[in-house]
Amino acid sequence: MATILETRRERRAIDWRVALVAASAVLAAIAVFTRAPIPQDPSYHRFADSRVILGVPNGLNVLSNLAFAVVGGAGLWLLLRGRLALRDSRERFPWPVFFGGVALTSAGSAWYHLAPSNETLIWDRLPMAFAFMGLLAVVVAERIDPRTAVRVLGPLVLAGIGGVLYWYATERSGSGDLRPYALVQFYPALAIPLLLVLFPRPYTLASGFVGALGAYVLAKLAESKDAAILGLGGLVSGHTLKHLLAAAGIGILVWMLVARSRVDGVGSPVREPVSSRGKPGPDRFSSRAVPSLRA
Repeated sequence: MATILETRRERRAIDWRVALVAASAVLAAIAVFTRAPIPQDPSYHRFADSRVILGVPNGLNVLSNLAFAVVGGAGLWLLLRGRLALRDSRERFPWPVFFGGVALTSAGSAWYHLAPSNETLIWDRLPMAFAFMGLLAVVVAERIDPRTAVRVLGPLVLAGIGGVLYWYATERSGSGDLRPYALVQFYPALAIPLLLVLFPRPYTLASGFVGALGAYVLAKLAESKDAAILGLGGLVSGHTLKHLLAAAGIGILVWMLVARSRVDGVGSPVREPVSSRGKPGPDRFSSRAVPSLRA
């Protein structure tokens, strides 16, 4: 009887936390869509640093995208090795979407910066939308429920793609509207900290997510000071620095995946079970250890 009551209390706790996250999504959508349509500012395509480097126009803004290829490729390689200490194998599914989006952003952003325009910007924003939605699904899998994350991953990715395509279509029709893409880009930055605060950590080094978000905030600040940063010493512009800071944040997540371990109910590390042959044994966490949204 006591166990049944504890389970019911746990479900009620999960329900209000999930409801709070859902409410934040609704409020964010209301805040965005009650505004007037936001067209793409043509000045967005004018960057402070247009120097030709190694024969490449806008060289540093183009070449700095190699950093995304490095960290995105490192993340995908880590997943292919299959040596992550996961509570549930379904937690693995959102990570390739995130790291794949990062790796594709390297190519898309480089293509955009070769000749900045709305026609090339779409190839920058599409893979970024993949990455944003993939990372949100990662945190949902780890903090709420892997089954829920698997279910919402597809809709999240479709929402990300839809937001970019909607912006592009409205720009071509002469009535550009960035609102859906703004929601895709910035809502994860609100939802992820909320999930980290509301739900217990299943792994050590949860600060890796905080570090990645911090790097992203610094990247956006650098982007807003593009010319001012270039004027400090003429070495790099704010936009180039944005690429490097954002890639560094993703690098923190790669490090986190390598270095972290699972934790028990009170937050102490849990060792990976090892069989007599030295290989990982059966998972110590059953599916019952992962909170579910099912009643």
